[in-house]
Amino acid sequence: MKAVMIKEPGGPEVLEWTEVEDPEPAAGEVVVDVVAGAVNRADVMQRMGLYPLPPGASPYPGLEVSGRVSALGRGVTGWQVGDEVCALLTGGGYAQKVAVPATQVLPIPGGVALAEAAGLPEVTATVWSNLVMTAGLKEGETLLVHGGLGGVGSMAIQVAKALGARVVTTVGGPEKAARARELGADTAVDHRSEDFTEHGPYDVILDVIGGDYLERNIRSLADDGRLVVIGLQNGLDGKLNLADLVFKRLSVHGTTLRTQSKERKAAIVAEVRDKVWPMIENGSVRLLVEDRLPLDEAAEAHRRMEAGGHIGKILLMND
Repeated sequence: MKAVMIKEPGGPEVLEWTEVEDPEPAAGEVVVDVVAGAVNRADVMQRMGLYPLPPGASPYPGLEVSGRVSALGRGVTGWQVGDEVCALLTGGGYAQKVAVPATQVLPIPGGVALAEAAGLPEVTATVWSNLVMTAGLKEGETLLVHGGLGGVGSMAIQVAKALGARVVTTVGGPEKAARARELGADTAVDHRSEDFTEHGPYDVILDVIGGDYLERNIRSLADDGRLVVIGLQNGLDGKLNLADLVFKRLSVHGTTLRTQSKERKAAIVAEVRDKVWPMIENGSVRLLVEDRLPLDEAAEAHRRMEAGGHIGKILLMND
């Protein structure tokens, strides 16, 4: 088979479409013949050498795919060769085939095309595990989502609204603000000209930015508020007011999906299938797809992601 290799840390040009060995399913795994994959910010960080691989992870980038099951490892039940599926990966999605634990495989939601489903597993698992399983977002609470028109942000807005929360989001520019409101955001804040702290206080904040957003996030949380930091686009350093943390009884969580245990991922995937798939099937949540590119043009997909301006997911098609 062929896969996208990272020759060395660097820019998009270090991604190389090359011949590699086919994967073999270990016990409890299935092999999926990939129809499509999706690009995530973590793939870009891995390419740049800023995202160390968890032990045992595939060296190829790619955290989610859709396709058809082509082989079953020992002990696998519930799946058959030929099943159309999508899957949450620890890596290896930029390839024609990938081996994945069967507990991280999902059926295609009703009404969703097979290729489009490639953009669902990572973003839905990220949003559900952080908003609900970690932060405990409840009906009637107020959520702030930074980066509301990225893959995670656009999904978080919709899931939170489906749960009955009030949603505020930050975006870059009035056109994106309008799109965010179309997705269901109650308030869209243009971070270029407005201060998101003025629209709080917030019960939960989902932050993909990091860096100097930390101090303002903490200041704008309500009593018993929860901040979940899942991205570091603005860097690693931020100020933390411990008085706010203590006297407002705040919780700060830093987390990433990729490095969690197989058992934890299995639990997340099970909740996504049970709770989020019905939201997709009844139309209250939908995936936004910005573009589709051939898998061997992964470098161009990375350039588009790094340029910004995209809305939703960029898919990589294995035609």
